[in-house]
Amino acid sequence: MGGFFGTISKSPCSIDLFYGTDYNSHLGTKKGGLVTLHKGVFNRSIHNLENSYFRPRFESELDKFKGNSGIGIISDTDPQPIFINSHLGKYAVVTVAKVNNLGELEKELLEKGKHFSEMSSGNINQTELISLLISEGKTFKEGIEIVHEKIKGSCSMLVLTEDGIIAARDKYGRTPLVIGKKEDAFAASSEPCSFPNLGYEHYYNVGPGEIVHLTSEKMTQLREPGKKMQVCSFLWVYYGYPVSEYEGVNVDAARYASGMAMARRDDVDADFASGIPDSGIGMALGYAEQKKIPYRRAIVKYTPTWPRSFTPSNQEVRNLVARMKLIPNKHLLREKRVVFCDDSIVRGTQLRDNVNILYGYGAKEVHMRIGCPPILHACPFIGFSASKSALELIARRIVKELEGDDEKNLEKYATTGTTEYRNMVECIRKKLNITTLRFNTVEDLIESIGLPSECVCTHCYNANSYF
Repeated sequence: MGGFFGTISKSPCSIDLFYGTDYNSHLGTKKGGLVTLHKGVFNRSIHNLENSYFRPRFESELDKFKGNSGIGIISDTDPQPIFINSHLGKYAVVTVAKVNNLGELEKELLEKGKHFSEMSSGNINQTELISLLISEGKTFKEGIEIVHEKIKGSCSMLVLTEDGIIAARDKYGRTPLVIGKKEDAFAASSEPCSFPNLGYEHYYNVGPGEIVHLTSEKMTQLREPGKKMQVCSFLWVYYGYPVSEYEGVNVDAARYASGMAMARRDDVDADFASGIPDSGIGMALGYAEQKKIPYRRAIVKYTPTWPRSFTPSNQEVRNLVARMKLIPNKHLLREKRVVFCDDSIVRGTQLRDNVNILYGYGAKEVHMRIGCPPILHACPFIGFSASKSALELIARRIVKELEGDDEKNLEKYATTGTTEYRNMVECIRKKLNITTLRFNTVEDLIESIGLPSECVCTHCYNANSYF
């Protein structure tokens, strides 16, 4: 994934830019970058975040970032921001994007006589490719429309120009983009949780395909939003921050409602409910409320040093993070029947290790309740997972075991209550050594989010995508 932050003010912006970008750190783990504009000069730094965090990487450089406007990025893809000097003028760009036809577009641009200079490990930088597409337009608006038209996948971006910041959300609004405002300043961010502590008030939700221009004094719409939206449901399931709101729907409220919905369908007897930190906590609180059982912190995340285990691309690293970052509370677990709520089961890495530890610490029964349906499809629209293949998904591997072909009967496996679905869930339960296992339904997830079903993407569960 990734997240960005940009601000433009009548006063120096480096502090807001630094902390605003940092509030997107839960969305990415690989690269961080900042750029400001001061007296016509762009000042940029890019650092690797795989072995460190954003703040210590950039804190010593804050004095470098002079100026009243700037953009920053936490990226899981390529080094950013990118500088460009074209007929549109000088500008810098950051993107949250997944470009599935990168090779095709690279060939097209090379045949037009364009060249790529920001090579990374022998590969082209997709943000540089996007900037070259922008420069094909007669205006920034037209160039961004070219990006939306040509790429297969999605792309949201911030463009720092000599006269402001342009914020553009991806064509179908799969990832969020919000505008904040305070006296003499505007900001744009992937994460609204970046606003409160910096003094910004929520001002505007940028719509799907919409383009806006920000100065310190006003926001101007350059392109109206499209009529179709497919915002990613996994925002509310996993990678959205609890205090954030997307499309007016609070993340923690959606997780709480999801937990209540799961409890209403559940007949298991348990001594208490507990959330797997962090994303499962809201769901567990809702589950406990609905079932009228206590909520207990039977497993706690050691927050100072361990990142999310969902994102590292190396399997050994994922295994290590999954094993080390969560610490069970032996005192609470001993001889107890516990319902644990978690956001999702992707590869099964973290959950398998956690369950064995819970039994080892004395848990009598371990019941798992999962906040989303089984994930059967890799996402073609955004990079929310490091999965390179659908067969990295535990649900998809089970389908292959049962059918001999991981593509067979996927619609039946995606439908709650079918024989195929029940067999798949039971196989996952056995592999992970869980007393009982139940997943949220697509219908309950959509209802918990509260948006019209046609506006929420559920492709990773059932391959449904309206456009």
